[in-house]
This record gives sequence, structure tokens and C-alpha cells, in this order.
Amino acid sequence: MPLSEIARRRLRRLLLFAIALLYIVSVPWYRTTGAVPDVVLGLPDWVTVALSCYVGVAVLNSIAWWLTDVPDETPRVDSGESSP
Repeated sequence: MPLSEIARRRLRRLLLFAIALLYIVSVPWYRTTGAVPDVVLGLPDWVTVALSCYVGVAVLNSIAWWLTDVPDETPRVDSGESSP
């Protein structure tokens, strides 16, 4: 069942909010200065969190674009000149 235009707009706004939130989470605010990082998947924990957030942003952004209607044709612009 296709989504209504209002539902699509709300979902896009929710996705854009989630993207902004993921960007905020990706910055290691929670780290204390001089703390020894834990190693997760061979990377420091803050790098793993940041990469996970960036992958999440990419996925959510692709879904947001998938929900966006893009017209197939570009509107013609009248140059103001009359044709012969």
C-alpha cells in the first residue's frame, strides 16, 4: 500500500531528524581526556561508533531520497525571444 504524500513528508522529516541525531552521536563527546580507548573490531571504540553512525546516515539518507518525488521533466524556461 503506497504512502500518502503527508505520510511521506512526515517520514522524510523523521529520517532527517534521525540523520542529524546520528551526526551528533558520532562525535565522541562521551570520552574523557586521556582515557585509554577500548578496542572493538580492531578499532578504538569511538571510531567504531563513528563509522556505525556514518553507515546509518548513508542508509537513512538513501531511504529519504527514495521517498522524495523528483519530476522526470525539467520545466521549459521561456527566453523571452519570439521564434521566427
